[in-house]
Amino acid sequence: MAKFKYTAIDANGKQKTGTVEAASQDEASAKLTASGLMPTKVAATSGGSATKAATKGKAKAKSKGINFGKVIKPEELTTFTRQLATLLDAGLPLLRALEVMIRQEKNLRFQAVLEQIAGQVKSGNSFSDGLAQHPKIFDRLFVNMVKAGEAGGVLDVVLSRLAGFMEKSIKTKKKVKAAMVYPIVVVGVAVSIVALLMVVVVPKFEAIFADMLDGAALPGPTQLVVGISNFMRENIVISIGLVVAFVVGFRFFKNTPFGSKIFNWLSINLPKVGDLVRKVNIARITRTFGTLLSSGVPILQSITITKDITGNKFYETALSRIHDAVRDGESLAKPMEREKVFPNMVTSMVDVGEETGELAEMLNRVADNYDEDVDNAVAGITSIIEPVMIVFLAVVVGFIVIALFLPIVEIIQQLTG
Repeated sequence: MAKFKYTAIDANGKQKTGTVEAASQDEASAKLTASGLMPTKVAATSGGSATKAATKGKAKAKSKGINFGKVIKPEELTTFTRQLATLLDAGLPLLRALEVMIRQEKNLRFQAVLEQIAGQVKSGNSFSDGLAQHPKIFDRLFVNMVKAGEAGGVLDVVLSRLAGFMEKSIKTKKKVKAAMVYPIVVVGVAVSIVALLMVVVVPKFEAIFADMLDGAALPGPTQLVVGISNFMRENIVISIGLVVAFVVGFRFFKNTPFGSKIFNWLSINLPKVGDLVRKVNIARITRTFGTLLSSGVPILQSITITKDITGNKFYETALSRIHDAVRDGESLAKPMEREKVFPNMVTSMVDVGEETGELAEMLNRVADNYDEDVDNAVAGITSIIEPVMIVFLAVVVGFIVIALFLPIVEIIQQLTG
């Protein structure tokens, strides 16, 4: 047996740390889950025997196909959840339903994962314990909803609700991605046209100007365009390197705490775009929170899980403060009112939900309303992006064309003079 350090969340949403003895890291995670804790980090202690045991456990798990990483797409996971819920609703025992799903699964790696989970269930462990050992496939939201469904004896209902939640989340993501396709295509075309002009067209005009102007100075805009063209042609590797360095640097900066905070702030404050991002975040938060509560997950644990799926630091911080306030005895609506990221309509609905005892239903209604608003916001952004991109392309190409024709005007004036 080896010792493992762990960080976990208890039923009240509080973070706990400590050590646990187990033969492997997976067994340590299973022990913590069985004791009512939700492990977020489990690592071997810095000792010879512990480290060896952890390494051995990891190798064993890998050989059995446990650590596969992300082996299934969200759409496939949604289909699996929906089908499993249907089988359970039809009266099949859980183990029998899993065996049916294993036989029909075409993704061999995911099939191996399901076999591992079925083995856990056959050995007497709960279904949620088996899911918890594959966090890259089944996230905390999935695991905790299943755990609540097992505790309440309504696993089929919870899985059906979870499938519906995932279907709506995928639909919203696809709408947002679809709105970004047009500007990306336009920018790609614009960059291709500009590169073609700079590398092929401008050098030919430069040769004409050198012959016709007899060494006379070119106009300022023309000199700028010709200089950029010469640099791109003579330093192709450096030019490509600069583009790559910019992209890599941009991504690196965006992933730093400071950069992430800046981009999170911009994403919710830019005109039109910020409105869409805020609505997407509110829809995701209320949908997740409402789904967890309606499935029987405790409110503090629901807030913690919801905070982890936001992806925006400002909403994460707001939910952390709300969690602490609720833990200290406040209602949910009051701390939400203090947070500027939640509109008055949301806090009012939450207040009504708490008074009537239908908080989960109210949160899901808010999510439905905001899903509709997301559709309208996407349509609005698409209608604005089109003319903006056309104007941008016209300005860039127009500047190059004008810069090339300025010397031609001077040549014509010399010939007519």
